[in-house]
Amino acid sequence: MGRVTETIDALAGLVAGGGAVVLSGAGLSTESGIPDYRGPSGAARRHTPMTYQAFTRDADARRRYWARSHLGWRLIARAAPNDGHRAVARLQQGGLVDGVITQNVDGLHTAAGSAGVVELHGRLDEVVCLDCGNGTSREELDRRLREANPGFEGHVDAVNPDGDVDLADEAVARFRTVDCTFCRTGMLKPDVVFFGETVPAPRVSRCFAMVERARLLLVLGSSLTVMSGRRFVLRAAKRGIPVVIVNQGPTRGDGYAALTVDAPLGELLPELADRVVGSAAACPAGAGVVPAAASTVAG
Repeated sequence: MGRVTETIDALAGLVAGGGAVVLSGAGLSTESGIPDYRGPSGAARRHTPMTYQAFTRDADARRRYWARSHLGWRLIARAAPNDGHRAVARLQQGGLVDGVITQNVDGLHTAAGSAGVVELHGRLDEVVCLDCGNGTSREELDRRLREANPGFEGHVDAVNPDGDVDLADEAVARFRTVDCTFCRTGMLKPDVVFFGETVPAPRVSRCFAMVERARLLLVLGSSLTVMSGRRFVLRAAKRGIPVVIVNQGPTRGDGYAALTVDAPLGELLPELADRVVGSAAACPAGAGVVPAAASTVAG
């Protein structure tokens, strides 16, 4: 119990001064039923994520993606924000978090009440035509795919972080894809950044600007394995901005952190919000800044 108290105290001392920018990853959404890639909930995944190159060049790969994603989307669409998402929204509404950058494509930060969320890798509930650029909702595409594939079902044990599921080859072979309704022949793609695809430069620049203005970078539920998210930790460290990482398991950013905490986010973040939101007005500007020497606390 004393160790848990130390964890909350350390986090509260950093966050209470305000000016934090949150960088979140898949680990924040696991308690909403969406597994991550590398943590314990992602261990059972049996196929590699779709790459942009395979999706755009291989019609069979594209059909396989849409068949799997057609079923997985139903689970993503039903997912609700968990206590961790709601705690981040409370921290923002309490004036302690200035912005949220998420690597997730599930839209749960916004659903929980966070404002102005920068969705680094896009949103799974939006669809774009790669030929004409027309955008549509995933709900509309889901309706069209249901019409094109009456009775299409598959056994779904769990959804993957990118919104697809494991599905037998014979089920994939029966699936029919659809094209853009605007230009009639265009290739549709979820408006998310696939592996092998580049995050739009203006979006990256906006995130860098947020980090550079921050007093604190608070990383939540990301292993920081890929550079897409880790670059913001590197930028913060270069600018002397303290980095705090809360994640279950080690990350590739731990060496740059002023504080690392290994704990379930759905339990720790609400306790943190309870502790600091009410006392924010009484906390002097700049409070909670820590030296660069890293420390680790287990929840």
